[in-house]
Amino acid sequence: MFSEIVSHIRNYITLTDEEVILLTNALEIKEVKKKEHLLKAGEVCNSNYFITKGCFRLYLITDKGAEQIVQFGIENWWITDYMSLKSGKPSEFYLQATEDAQVVVLNKTIEEELFAKIPQLERYFRLVLERAYSAQLSRIHYIFNLTGEEQYKLFSGQFPEFVQRVPQYMLASFLGITPESLSRLRAKKD
Repeated sequence: MFSEIVSHIRNYITLTDEEVILLTNALEIKEVKKKEHLLKAGEVCNSNYFITKGCFRLYLITDKGAEQIVQFGIENWWITDYMSLKSGKPSEFYLQATEDAQVVVLNKTIEEELFAKIPQLERYFRLVLERAYSAQLSRIHYIFNLTGEEQYKLFSGQFPEFVQRVPQYMLASFLGITPESLSRLRAKKD
């Protein structure tokens, strides 16, 4: 049941069989329906989610009332609002499944207990967060330095599965362009 997350963690650190038991006993599996939210703006985020099946989006509502997607997540990726999770303050983001999905839930309180019992787990999360932070910095660089067309080409080349799985209006929101512009770019490519 927890083989995906254990395998993912073992790509970064060594876990004993006893540590695997401690870890898996602390985790929960949650089935999530398409369009269901794991988090809504105004709520405090209390968990980190490892995606075992499906696709999620983390987004906010701008002052103009538009949805702005800041992150997608698919199988074997973690997704959460770390600002709310770590500060205990209400989130400004929504976390929603874009298709039927399944996640492994790691509650914040349990996470701290696991770090005390399995110190290597902190190293795992540091390495995962370093990769995620690097990816976000790259994305910010692309937003400020590439045209919408260049961003689309780069994104569709690096993550072709998203282009197939995510509705066009969501992909446009993530890229910061209009759905019409994205439609023109896609037609141009074909």
